[in-house]
Amino acid sequence: MAKAGDSTAMRLVLDRILAPRKDRPVKFELPPVETASDATKASSALVAAVANGELTPSEAAELGRLVESYVRALESTNFEQRLIELEKKANEGS
Repeated sequence: MAKAGDSTAMRLVLDRILAPRKDRPVKFELPPVETASDATKASSALVAAVANGELTPSEAAELGRLVESYVRALESTNFEQRLIELEKKANEGS
């Protein structure tokens, strides 16, 4: 049916022949992200890499989401540490 021009059959044949796209490792030096404010430097590096053709826009978007997730983890940890310190000070004053 594919040889006869049936587009659905052609798509099924091609899906069987061609492997689905898999992620590949991306070699890109990202500036260290140790604080939430470092995310700006990382984002700037991603934009520059796309502009220079080092990364595709979709690769940069994925890396950007990774940076964003990491920053949220840093902020949560920082908040938790500050809360523990405040509770400790409040308990010492009681």
